[in-house]
Amino acid sequence: MTEHDITITVNGEEKDLTVESRTLLVHALRDELGYTGPNVGCESSTCGACTVHLDGDAVKSCTVLAVQADGCDVTTVEGLADGPELNPVQESFQEEHGLQCGYCTPGMIMTAQQFLEENPDPSREEIREALEGNLCRCTGYQNIVNAVESAAEKMRAEGATTAAEGD
Repeated sequence: MTEHDITITVNGEEKDLTVESRTLLVHALRDELGYTGPNVGCESSTCGACTVHLDGDAVKSCTVLAVQADGCDVTTVEGLADGPELNPVQESFQEEHGLQCGYCTPGMIMTAQQFLEENPDPSREEIREALEGNLCRCTGYQNIVNAVESAAEKMRAEGATTAAEGD
């Protein structure tokens, strides 16, 4: 098996590793680098539990080879928080009980984060459509949608505060 030396920046930290050609990004993140946020669910892009941001875009890391991420910036759910302070999406999932077993939660959060950056004032239907590539086997999705809606409100309020401070 051919091995490749790659460098990826994960949550702001540059990481060098050697991977086989066939190593999936999710396995490099979990098994080689110890990031447990992206979960291995279906390995076929159906469930979305492995979603991370790759150069700012939400991707299912079970469909990306680690060698394809060479030179890229990867953000996992662990990278959204500012130290002990959760970001608005993480905070809202906690407050709105947008999880049960938590297996799908990192992927839901990563998908929701990018969605809210692109659509800061979504309808409930738009939230549901944005999350349709992420499966949850425990909840009825109501609290997940509530969490994304709450996060959107918080992010808009933060944006308004930041804009007002800049005046």
